[in-house]
Amino acid sequence: MLRRWVFGIRTLCLALALGVAGPAAAAPDVSAVRLGLHPDKTRFVMEIDEKPAYRVFTLPDPYRVVIDLPRVNWDVAQDTVKRQRRGVVNKLRYGLFSPKTSRVVLDADAPVRLKNVFVIPPRNGYPYRLVVDLAKTSRDTFLSDVSKRTITSKEPLPDRGRGAPEAPQTDGAKPTVVIDAGHGGVDPGAIGVTGLHEKTLVLDYAEALKRRLERTGRYNVVLTRDRDIFLPLRRRVALARKAEGDLFISLHANTHPSNNVRGASVYTLSENASDEEAAELAEKENKADLIAGVNLGEQTDTVSQILIDLAQRESMNASKHFANMLVNELDGDVKLLRNTHRYAGFAVLKSPNVPSVLFEIGYLSHPREIRLLQSKDHRRDVNDSVVAAVNGFFDWQQARTQR
Repeated sequence: MLRRWVFGIRTLCLALALGVAGPAAAAPDVSAVRLGLHPDKTRFVMEIDEKPAYRVFTLPDPYRVVIDLPRVNWDVAQDTVKRQRRGVVNKLRYGLFSPKTSRVVLDADAPVRLKNVFVIPPRNGYPYRLVVDLAKTSRDTFLSDVSKRTITSKEPLPDRGRGAPEAPQTDGAKPTVVIDAGHGGVDPGAIGVTGLHEKTLVLDYAEALKRRLERTGRYNVVLTRDRDIFLPLRRRVALARKAEGDLFISLHANTHPSNNVRGASVYTLSENASDEEAAELAEKENKADLIAGVNLGEQTDTVSQILIDLAQRESMNASKHFANMLVNELDGDVKLLRNTHRYAGFAVLKSPNVPSVLFEIGYLSHPREIRLLQSKDHRRDVNDSVVAAVNGFFDWQQARTQR
């Protein structure tokens, strides 16, 4: 009886302690976003169940309106967002920009100014509404009006924090493989015929590949991102170098205007693209930071300053060798594009000392291939080929050092 009484008291104390501490504050829910066209403005409205802190600013080339918020839950159908095109706004994206910050990016057709930003309190059955009014302006006025291009709430936004995991301590006796899941957060990447986002698919492949490589016991494996969060291109390269990576594999999926094009392909770095399609793909991928509303004018363009010179020759040759191995392993198990190993100037491949490839696993614009890409069997086949290529690559590296 005494033991039961003591156990009951302990349980009650634990419950009271938990009650005092309380659960972690839940992120507010965004339930709707919409655009409205008025005679003198284009109006953006976001419905949210708590009064939001915000920072709203504009960026040029291309013209964008960026809305930063504390981390929120997006309870908005993607189809609703895809249909949003009103007035000066031609596209709307949203997602996690950093661990503590959510972001909305509005692409504008022309220079715009922030005419008004305000919050409407709950009434008439609506929750809080954040309203941003935009009006057209001239480019000269836009560029000269720097001080008026940012509007912030009285409530401060949380510090953005870091968007990527720190490079972990690794076993120096093992090679380190860095797996980069392309895009993420506010940057969805390609959007498939079924509405599937590239960022979601490649993260699934990256996590499965990490588990598969770790089961071999041969490698340290590092993910550049392990969740749906935005990560600038330069941060991906920097993380691979900080982790002292021995191989960098960036995973992507593609789209094409023709829904008949399908197949995997592997890219390595070259300032001279192997073909027009490769050049167009590199240009698109290199705009990932712009898509997410990064102000490149405030950052040192480290990636673009890394020149392709003699100092990189060794890593570039190793990259090409791994790419050829990967193509050989994929052949027969996975549908491949013709001229599977291609070349282009991808910013994410510009590490001067880490062999790097960009692997396009398939096309989200092909109805049959997108279903295949989502199947566990196909993901297993693809990743088995990657693991076999990684094993072969490091066997080759080891043989070279023992000569």
